[in-house]
Amino acid sequence: MKAWREECGVFGIWGDPEASRLTYLGLYAMQHRGQESAGIVSLQEREHIHHKGLGLVGDVFDENSLDRLKGNAAVGHVRYSTTGQNLLTNAQPLTAQLLNGPIALAHNGNIVNHQILKDSLKKSGSIFHGTNDTEILLHLLSKNPSNDLILALQESVAKIQGAFSFVILSHDKLVAVRDPWGFRPLVLGRKKGAVILASETCAFDLIGADYEREIEPGEIFWVDEQGEHSVRFQNEEKAVQKKSQCIFEHIYFARPDSLVFSRSVYQTRKAFGAMLARESGVEADVVIPVPDSGVPAALGYSFESRIPYELGIIRNHYVGRTFIQPAQNVRDFGVKIKLNPQSAVLSGQRVVVIDDSLVRGTTSKKIVNLIRQAGAKEVHMRIACPPTIGPCYYGVDTPEKDQLIAANHSIEKIREFIGADSLAYLSTEGLFKAIQSNEQNFCAACFTGHYPTELFGLNLPQSSSKSKR
Repeated sequence: MKAWREECGVFGIWGDPEASRLTYLGLYAMQHRGQESAGIVSLQEREHIHHKGLGLVGDVFDENSLDRLKGNAAVGHVRYSTTGQNLLTNAQPLTAQLLNGPIALAHNGNIVNHQILKDSLKKSGSIFHGTNDTEILLHLLSKNPSNDLILALQESVAKIQGAFSFVILSHDKLVAVRDPWGFRPLVLGRKKGAVILASETCAFDLIGADYEREIEPGEIFWVDEQGEHSVRFQNEEKAVQKKSQCIFEHIYFARPDSLVFSRSVYQTRKAFGAMLARESGVEADVVIPVPDSGVPAALGYSFESRIPYELGIIRNHYVGRTFIQPAQNVRDFGVKIKLNPQSAVLSGQRVVVIDDSLVRGTTSKKIVNLIRQAGAKEVHMRIACPPTIGPCYYGVDTPEKDQLIAANHSIEKIREFIGADSLAYLSTEGLFKAIQSNEQNFCAACFTGHYPTELFGLNLPQSSSKSKR
């Protein structure tokens, strides 16, 4: 239903005899980050055991596959493709046999200079098996003359531009690598004697692990039989000095029960809603969320405005990926099967509807129409983030600029299109005031058009390809 699509989730564990089952649970907790494919590679006696497939975690793995994935270490991945097609060859972790042993690689993010690197590697004889950008790192490592994986990683990732949180399993170590900008989250935790890596802390909660810290931007962390180690690497773009953490992790992508960039996602979304009420309050009888991602912001809006909060729309959580539509033309069927408005809550009421984002506007238009059909007297749409005016190139699948309604129309035109009595967005200033930070610590290019890296011709006008901070 949303035009935004989740990215990917990565997980790694070292030092637990139930490594593959804990990885399975960790991936299950992060299923929201990718629903196209899932995979686990375990390590037993310095050899890798693989299992991956297309579909959800619960469909890809069963008791037999988990029993086969023996060993005290494992790495896992759930994928939504932002680069490359949804093919089994693109499912991760990607695996290869290097000169000094096997390697398994899981990646969250997007390499913006992937085409330049891929063309160069192909000219030097590399053969690519998939269509994703992640495979580039395997080829860079294979061509590196060093037998030391960490040294080879330092030299290889320095050539990569863009967003990457890598979790890597070799024959003798588990490694985490995070890009110097810190676009995508990657956290370190512990469960008794085991070291655990994950995209989000909600994975730790499910398996009973304790959160310790973030993997720092520009850090390579690894654990092996000798203990834990950490080094820093410098990307080839020497000007990198500021973090560019993805603000949309807090707006939409991450689970609300996670800590992302050392902040509670739930509390941050409530703060967005409260700030939205301060900036664009309106007289109304009830505040309702668009479930589920709009719930925390709606709670914050209700508390700040003192307008009662209600569940005016009920979401059907059991809708699968496909369903058989009725032969007759049922108006707004695609939305109705997922979202059902409650006339008992909405009839005769002035309603404030809170959503986390508005991208194309087509879904918002259908939701406003459903609320009116339920008898609402007025419908006021409030969006808990600024207008989206640009695509993301750092690991989020977003529409092109010509499909982003706010990039091409005024707020008044958008209001007319969706059919609301009023429409307001959270301002960029309010967004960062609510998160108690400033734009310099985050990537907000989808709102500002100021991209923190060179984009290497990725369908963006040259005037917008550099950050204007």
